[in-house]
Amino acid sequence: MVTRRRLLAAGAAGGAAALAPAGLTASGRALAAAAPLDAGDIPKYVSPLRIPPAMPPVATGPERDTYVIAVRQFRQQILPPSWPRTTVWGYGSTAHPGSFGYPAPSIVARVGHPVRVTWVNQLVDSRGDYLPHLLPVDPTLHWANPPGGGANRDRAGSWDGNPLGYRGPVPQVVHLHGGHSTQESDGHAEAWYLPAARDLPRDVAVAGSAYREFRSRFAERSGLRWAPGSATFEYANDQRSCTLWYHDHSLGLTRENVYAGPAGFYLLGGGDDLPDGVLPGPAPARDDPPEARYHDIPLLIQDRSFTADGDLLYPDAHSTGGETHSSHADVPPIWVSRFSGSTMVVNGRTWPTLTVQRRRYRFRLLNGCNSRFLLLSVVTNATARPARPVLPVWQIGGDGGFLPEPVPHERVTLGPAQRVDAIVDFTDVPAGTELYLVNEGPDGAYGGGRPGVDFPPADPRTTGQVLRFVVTDATGTDPSVPPEHLRLPAHPRLGPAQRVRRLSLNERMSSSGSMAMLLGVLDERGRGLPLRWSDPVTEQPTLGSTEVWEVRNFTRQVHPVHLHQVQFELLGRGHSGRVRPDPGDRGWMDTVLAYPWEVTRIKAHFDLPGRYAWHCHLLEHEDNEMMRPLTVLPRGGAAAGDGGSPGGPAAPGTASTDAG
Repeated sequence: MVTRRRLLAAGAAGGAAALAPAGLTASGRALAAAAPLDAGDIPKYVSPLRIPPAMPPVATGPERDTYVIAVRQFRQQILPPSWPRTTVWGYGSTAHPGSFGYPAPSIVARVGHPVRVTWVNQLVDSRGDYLPHLLPVDPTLHWANPPGGGANRDRAGSWDGNPLGYRGPVPQVVHLHGGHSTQESDGHAEAWYLPAARDLPRDVAVAGSAYREFRSRFAERSGLRWAPGSATFEYANDQRSCTLWYHDHSLGLTRENVYAGPAGFYLLGGGDDLPDGVLPGPAPARDDPPEARYHDIPLLIQDRSFTADGDLLYPDAHSTGGETHSSHADVPPIWVSRFSGSTMVVNGRTWPTLTVQRRRYRFRLLNGCNSRFLLLSVVTNATARPARPVLPVWQIGGDGGFLPEPVPHERVTLGPAQRVDAIVDFTDVPAGTELYLVNEGPDGAYGGGRPGVDFPPADPRTTGQVLRFVVTDATGTDPSVPPEHLRLPAHPRLGPAQRVRRLSLNERMSSSGSMAMLLGVLDERGRGLPLRWSDPVTEQPTLGSTEVWEVRNFTRQVHPVHLHQVQFELLGRGHSGRVRPDPGDRGWMDTVLAYPWEVTRIKAHFDLPGRYAWHCHLLEHEDNEMMRPLTVLPRGGAAAGDGGSPGGPAAPGTASTDAG
């Protein structure tokens, strides 16, 4: 427990979104030429934390809850009041125009009770004409490529020298990250669709190459047909209680689409939840009054950069290095390999403040950054480094639900897309105390190790600070159980595996000297064999099978590896892959950190057939070929692909029944 003396010693040592309709188009000027806003000039802790409300459904019933959710463009106050508002994209209910926000309202769901969502692409202006992207788009990547028409969509396009790149209608498709979803409801990267704009060019592809197939499959299941500019997905919610999130997943555009704002929490409760009152609550729920007070709070943490006019600023080859690369055919002219924003944004506001009472709080921490890794701790001095934690962050869950037991952390590590379900106990903190959630992750690439020893931590004046807590007296009793005394629900384990796959994370140097990151398999000698999204599928488990994947990282940085459809177990790490996971990594995961020159061993059960994907969740990497198909074959057929070289001999151990 924290004490007043410890707090004082450590200190000595060291609202609702304002929304408005957007203009007819985003700013037409070249964003690369816009003057950047100096993050050091932005005042901190002047805005209250915005807590996303629950998404309003259009219907509820015993069979399912139904939503119609669109993505739209609007302006929101992300910078402090009196500073310019920012044009962003965000989701909201089409039946509730005031619900649109960044981040979006949270979909509140129950285990075993399906949710059906019609996702609508409404990136159009007030006339119904399509809106171009807020950011420069590189058309030379392997991407959705609507200008390619039906024959050349979902392929690399060409660049005409325009520094803004592609300026046509923007593809969208929503992925429920961590969801146990059928293939037609997974948000496949090639199932994107354009808005039903009145001025769509005649020769563009209006949907991705997988859209028609999944539309037909959904119609067969439900009798419903998707309308133009939309897709209807159904989530069975047949998994453990957990914190999921939803975001865009369009091929080759995920980094920029997510950066523009479309993301929200999907809070799945019930099932193996603990009895009411055991954990801090309540969380936002439907029909809450405006004055509702919450003790279970989702926190979407992201880094963003801004122009002096308040617009989002995202780097490109022109603004970051000066070289246009136009003379190098193998180097994308606009794409950059990594992004680190100059500010920290929590729930859509830069450096907000949360007033907390002297009681316990549950925080659903989500790293929604494109590339940044977060190392989070609670301190009294926001700028002192090394940071001196004064309150433990008690982790009770991860991506896929509760851990076997609570785990106290002085510092929580979160890779992009990872979630930590945590409790922070302010009970013994004196009223009037100010505490800070700080970040000691690097401002550049992350290779593991300790801040201040193996890498310089984030700038303590800017990206090293995240959120301020102001502690006040409690107004009532706290019935929740102290985290150190919690008994969490039993943690189910997977049975023996029928197969071991040996896979690789690879660096490949281009002829012009640039570095590309690729997933792949191992060849006969155990070396990484890089593969692209369009190469033959190598990961093809059989329906109902359990497999161990051994992912060997041949690169110099950490990659968050995400598998669609499944929640998996981490078996081990290290050079052999046999080092026991840390206590905070012993729950279910959908995104695992693969450290440099190590083997990361995971085990997954594949129980839904069809086409999925696995990829690095550094979005800049994902968008430039660090994603591979994952196909679950029907029962009765032999599993294809063994983690060895395509068409070559099976890698040793592929028939193993290793249970981990």
